[in-house]
Amino acid sequence: MASRLNPYVSFTDNARQAMEFYQQVFGGELTLRTFGEFGAADGGHADLVMHSQLETPSGYTLMASDTPPGMEHNPGTNITISLSGDDPDELHGYWDKLSAGGAVSVPLEKQMWGDEFGACTDRFGINWMVNIGQAQAG
Repeated sequence: MASRLNPYVSFTDNARQAMEFYQQVFGGELTLRTFGEFGAADGGHADLVMHSQLETPSGYTLMASDTPPGMEHNPGTNITISLSGDDPDELHGYWDKLSAGGAVSVPLEKQMWGDEFGACTDRFGINWMVNIGQAQAG
């Protein structure tokens, strides 16, 4: 397997709900493993997600987990997940689902560089950018 770079998102206690939401957005196969499955049944976090991975039909991989008690969790604005391509129907569909219930900071519309671009924060506080490249006339 070639090396891959994948976003890995940390949540406090709603990784399962977030990853199920992303599965609804992108489709694909979702694997969820809890702390309890790995033997950490004590401390009230057995049902929290220790590791999850979503493999989508488009080739995207998104990973996430809940932060266990005792570890620091500082959600911030230093990570944004970028989706880009040239399939407007697919990318508009992702945008519609990701921005629903969230906050749009840049509406998805044609930009000065010729592509459609938008930025939003989804209902789980994750920042997304969507760029739809314009097919070049050949």
